[in-house]
Amino acid sequence: MKEYIEERAVEIASYIIENNATVRQTAKQFGISKSTVHKDVTERLIQINPSLALAARRVLDTNKSERHIRGGLATREKYLQQHT
Repeated sequence: MKEYIEERAVEIASYIIENNATVRQTAKQFGISKSTVHKDVTERLIQINPSLALAARRVLDTNKSERHIRGGLATREKYLQQHT
């Protein structure tokens, strides 16, 4: 694996953990696709740093389990702003 990909995977995981970031937020921050973020964290990072991969995976799993709540709140906010 290329060295810059390994470095990117570690940086991405660190960012996710420090900021409790979603895949979408991380992709936007690094200027890469969501699928690249996901692949870096779930596949590449396990080979490089398994403990970091596990920690990042926990954050992503938590975010995934809460996404329906965030979506509902965003929709609610959207309609509240339209009616004021």
